[in-house]
Order: sequence, then structure tokens, then C-alpha cells
Amino acid sequence: MLHSLKLSPSRSLLQTGLIVGFALFTGLAAQIRLPLAFTPVPVTLQVLAVILTGLLLSPKDSFLSQLSYLALVAGGAPLAAGGVGGPALFIGPTAGYLLSFPLAAAFIALLAGADARPLRRFFAGVAGIPIIYLAGIGWLALSLHLDATQAWRLGGAPFLVVDLVKALLAATVAESGRRLLRMWSAPSL
Repeated sequence: MLHSLKLSPSRSLLQTGLIVGFALFTGLAAQIRLPLAFTPVPVTLQVLAVILTGLLLSPKDSFLSQLSYLALVAGGAPLAAGGVGGPALFIGPTAGYLLSFPLAAAFIALLAGADARPLRRFFAGVAGIPIIYLAGIGWLALSLHLDATQAWRLGGAPFLVVDLVKALLAATVAESGRRLLRMWSAPSL
């Protein structure tokens, strides 16, 4: 992870590029969207992007990356699910999910640590899912005036198995990502 490296100007540029790159990756992941007829919450690959961000960047950089994603969306960049953007998304029924991304990514990075093994990475990714669900389902319940059971049925239950698979996929892909980051951050001769 980059948080264990001393930053030279070129590493600072790499770090900034990774923060922005993972923000854009989250926006790209949002475009892979499967709407479900019974809920306003679509299936996307955003949770995969949030988990990968946490597994590959430091807690601070993970937080900043996802905060950058939110800033881009709030500013109108069409990076949210369905290719939309703008401040209205942050009062809609899925706002809680979006707003949880910075904290979830940072928490995953904190749990994964700098040299996490695959199983630890998987469990770190899984541990970030409740953060997303608590904020997302909580906001969904408030915005649609649902009780906890209804909110879980619409905003949690349909996604749990898929999100666990995303955590497994992220943990598997993260090793290659870590090797690539080490290669990019190696001092040039």
C-alpha cells in the first residue's frame, strides 16, 4: 500500500493519480447497473469499487478517493448509477449508500493493513459492507417512510450474496493490484 511509502514528488503525483483514478473507477462501476423492479436500489459494481479502493489504498487515500467521487457526482458529473449526477442525488432514496462510501473504504483499508493476506483482505471487504448497508438502508427507510423490515427487504436482502461475492472478487484481484502498485512506486534508476 502506498501509505507505507515515503512520498517523493513523483510518488505524490502517483498518489493523487490513484485517488482520482479510484474515484473515476467507482463512477465507471456505477454504470454497470441492473435495476430491480421492486426496489429503487439498483445492483451496481460500486460496492466492488469501494472494497477495491480500501484494499489497495491507504485509509486516508481511500477516504479521499471516495470523497472525490461524491464531489464529482455532486458537481454534476454523470458518474452515479444510470449516468446521472447532481446534488439532488444526495436527498434521493439511495443517498445513504453513496454517503457511506468514504467511511467504508477507509475502514476496509484500516482493517486490511499494508500486507494483508487474501483471507484478511476478504474479511476486511466483508466488514465494510455493514457500513454501506447501515447508512444506505437507514436513509432508504427514512426517505421512503419504511420500517426496518421493509427497508431491509428493499435495500439489503436482495444484495447481500452479490456483495459477498464482490468482496471475494476484490480480495482476489487485490493481490495483482498490489503488485502493480509496488511496480509503479518502485524508484526509477
